[in-house]
Amino acid sequence: MKTNLKKLAQQTIVITGASSGIGLVTARLAAKAGARLVLAARSEDALRQLTDEINAGGGQATYVVTDVSRPEQVQHLAQVATTTFGGFDTWINNAGVSIYGKLEDVPVEDMRQLFEVNFWGLVNGSLEAVKHLKQNGGALINVGSVLSDITAILQTIYSASKHAVKGFTDGLRMELEMEDAPVSVTLIQPAAIDTPYPLHAKNYLERVPRHAPPAYAPQTVARAILHCAATMERDVVVGGGGKALIGLSHWTPALLDTFMEQGFAPQSKSDTPARSLAHNALDRPMGNLQERGNYPGTTRETSYYTQIRTTGSPKLRTALLVGAAGAGVAALATWLGTQKEANGHKEVSGQPEFSGSSTQ
Repeated sequence: MKTNLKKLAQQTIVITGASSGIGLVTARLAAKAGARLVLAARSEDALRQLTDEINAGGGQATYVVTDVSRPEQVQHLAQVATTTFGGFDTWINNAGVSIYGKLEDVPVEDMRQLFEVNFWGLVNGSLEAVKHLKQNGGALINVGSVLSDITAILQTIYSASKHAVKGFTDGLRMELEMEDAPVSVTLIQPAAIDTPYPLHAKNYLERVPRHAPPAYAPQTVARAILHCAATMERDVVVGGGGKALIGLSHWTPALLDTFMEQGFAPQSKSDTPARSLAHNALDRPMGNLQERGNYPGTTRETSYYTQIRTTGSPKLRTALLVGAAGAGVAALATWLGTQKEANGHKEVSGQPEFSGSSTQ
């Protein structure tokens, strides 16, 4: 069934994980576009501050303290949206947490808790949203990752959870299509995004983690999410660098493994000694409104790849996909050849730069 999605100014949007990073930026941009907002996270102080900010600026927002791993709290979130605004048009499952560390160093209990939030929390939100959206139509947007298709070394459990998110989202979409349900289901796959994600992760490394380059601004993801709230899309990768890595995983998986081991892993650690293990969002809410993180380089404020992917012609989209993957293969091959010659196959800290116009 064709789903006629409303313009943002006519929508009520539910956003989980709204207190920082991508969720925070998405809420602020949606408010500027005129959408009514129902904001969810675990930190009441942060949610209240954001809600007051939006309402003081002329927008309409309310908040619900929500742990997405608790189905009854997710149900309450939907009920508040219905009683406050008469329902909702878009539901964005954005809440997520991460763990850095070698698998042998991470307790299984932490791995399970990460899945409770990243996977089961998204399942809870999706199933609750679909019950309402099937009645009047609308969009379900699940935030996965480029790590839904590849695995980042030292972030294996997070990667596994995002693989699960992709499998669930694809299956739910097909079931709804079989029913002719008026629901658009989109998977958003961000590349490295300069948010507090590394700072909020539970960290078993000896150093504070950080994103390896290139990293994009959270606004690039927020714009893609809001595009999909008003325009049907199956999936959108945010960041040409991430799309190139996904292409490499299909074309030259062994080469990508080598890159992860020799280039990505060293670049994932900052020079700052690790903080207390207790400082993490896996075990407790962090409680602060923060859009950006600790990325040390120049953040890419725009992804030209994603802009063309969401607004360009079909022919231009196809050319872009081929160009991104081809440029990624060339960049990695050149990087590996240079590093082997210079370092005799030793661990290196350099990174290939996916900076060509087709991969930004």
